[in-house]
Amino acid sequence: MVITRLVLGFRSFRQWLVAQLAFGFLNILKLLPADTAINFADRLTRAIGPRLRRHKLMLRNLRNAFPEKSEAEIETIALNSWGNMGRLAAEYVFLDQLFDFDPAQDKPGRVEVSGIPIFMDLRDNPRPFIVFTAHTANFELLPVAGAAFGVDVTVLFRPPNNPYIAEKVFQFRAARMGHLVPSHAGSSFALARTLEAGGSVGVLVDQKFTRGVETRFFGQPVQTNPLLAKLVRQFGCEVYPARCIRLPGNRYRLELEPAITLPRDEKGRLDVTATAQLLNDRVEAWVREYPDQWLWYHDRWNIKHTL
Repeated sequence: MVITRLVLGFRSFRQWLVAQLAFGFLNILKLLPADTAINFADRLTRAIGPRLRRHKLMLRNLRNAFPEKSEAEIETIALNSWGNMGRLAAEYVFLDQLFDFDPAQDKPGRVEVSGIPIFMDLRDNPRPFIVFTAHTANFELLPVAGAAFGVDVTVLFRPPNNPYIAEKVFQFRAARMGHLVPSHAGSSFALARTLEAGGSVGVLVDQKFTRGVETRFFGQPVQTNPLLAKLVRQFGCEVYPARCIRLPGNRYRLELEPAITLPRDEKGRLDVTATAQLLNDRVEAWVREYPDQWLWYHDRWNIKHTL
């Protein structure tokens, strides 16, 4: 009993220490101009990332996804992906400054938006819908854009494993992104209640999921969360793809695409497995277009135990 408490206490202290180091780093970045801080974080993670154990997993993922690419190309994508993660961390500090899109202004800012008529339609004609995205570029800007356009979206998110970081991230997101639902056993019921009440839901569909339906992603077998398909089957709501793309000069393009048609089985019911595969295919197309803007260190294929 005493040993158990000591182990749990040490684990909690280690998580606290990691959180304080992360918060200290971000507080230092706050002292810098946004561009300087983002570029510095990019260089720092490019230097540190390849020395971490996760780099091995990243290279394995890239080799499996792009068997046609050379080792030099794989290494370049991996290095750029580390830089993308560094930028994403630094951008948390400046998220309020970064989203400067104003449809009334002719002068271009950091953010450009594609699909404004869709935003306007969803705002002016409220109805239940689901918008899905992936961990591409700064995906956090999408719910910020929704809030800015007056589109109220309940966002499903997976909290970080570190409870101290998770609390801070939740507070930060809640102040800028509207309603949040942490991913846990009861989250599907919360999302169902939102749609039943006429609200809208946002989900990330490229997360690791160990109890999903059998699908493929980059030609590799993978399990995909069937939640989106089950919600659509229950409520018959529209589904919109959305993504963020990094542009040169610390700029961003947010794209909200038209609603997609989901596959149905021979009885006319929504096909859950085929829908999950359709989502994977859309995300794969996004990632193939900008492979260095996805989080390749993520163990999407559940292969970490084999390394």
